[in-house]
Amino acid sequence: MTGLSAERFGVKRYDPLQAPEPEEWLSLDESERIRLAAEYHRRARIRLPNIKVHAAFHVIAENQIALGDEIPVGRTLVRLMEEGLDRHEAIHAIGLALSEHIYDLVHGAVAKTDPNQPYYEALARLTAERRRRSR
Repeated sequence: MTGLSAERFGVKRYDPLQAPEPEEWLSLDESERIRLAAEYHRRARIRLPNIKVHAAFHVIAENQIALGDEIPVGRTLVRLMEEGLDRHEAIHAIGLALSEHIYDLVHGAVAKTDPNQPYYEALARLTAERRRRSR
């Protein structure tokens, strides 16, 4: 059950303040997820330099959260929210760590063993206070 449109599966909106149902979220086509995230930001009148890139990072973070305990992203989200960030801000903090990791990967700054390990270490260092200062 993959690649379904949002309407066909019953998902009509994305709201980063509310966790999507993992199975439903992952059943949507990737382009549908990006469209839903972009629509949220348009509805909220959030101005962004590139709404599609911003939405794509939301989608990547949500995809990783939906994987559950396979990777530490979901635990990081919970911890950041317990530290006082709302879910949307926690998604942004994760997205920033991810974008920095992707930059390092592209520029060859990541060891060849486990390329995800530096990302997971960056997630472990994330704090709500650090996020507040970076805004």
